Amino acid sequence: MSGVQDELLRTLTKVAKALRAHDIPFALAGGCAVYARGGPATEHDVDILVREQDAGPAVSALVAAGMRAATPPEDWLLKVYDGDSLVDLLFRPNEMPVTDETLSRAEELAVGSVTLPVMPATDVMISKLLVLDGHRCDFSGLLPFARALREQINWEHVREATKHSPYAEAFLVLVERLDLLPAPLTRSAR
Repeated sequence: MSGVQDELLRTLTKVAKALRAHDIPFALAGGCAVYARGGPATEHDVDILVREQDAGPAVSALVAAGMRAATPPEDWLLKVYDGDSLVDLLFRPNEMPVTDETLSRAEELAVGSVTLPVMPATDVMISKLLVLDGHRCDFSGLLPFARALREQINWEHVREATKHSPYAEAFLVLVERLDLLPAPLTRSAR
C-alpha cells in the first residue's frame, strides 16, 4: 500500500469517528468503497454520502476534528481537507439526492482500523457510470473495479439504472465482451 493510500485510510478513520460522534448519518462511496469491498485501492480522495441537510453539520464536525473546509464550485457536494487528503461530502451525486433510503443500503464493513457503512458495489458502479460523458470517458479505472467485484454487482440493475447513458452502455458491452460478467446481460430495449 502506498503512502497516499495510508493517508486516505487515516483520513477515513478520522471522518468516520467525527461523523459518528456528531450522530451524522453517512456512507462510504467511490473508490474507497470499492477498496473496502475487495477492489483496487484508490489514491484519489474519500467520498462520503450524506443527506443535504447534514452536509453543513458534517463539515463543521470535520473542521472540529482538525480538518479544513474548502468551497467547491459545484452545488452538489462540500469539500474538506485533512492535510493533503481530500474528503468529498456528496449530497446530490449525479443529480440524485442522498436519502435515508440511500444510506440504508450501506453495509457495515471494516476498512483499515474502523468499521463504517459502505455502499454496495452495485450503487458505486451505477454512480461511476453515470459520471461518464464526452469529456470523461475513461474506462481504465472502471475495468479493475468490475473485474474485482463482478460477483457483488447486480449487473441487470446497473444496466436498468444507466440505460439512458450511451457511455454506460458502451462500458457494459465492453465488460460483457471481455467475459467479466458472471452471466450475460439481458439486452433491454432502448
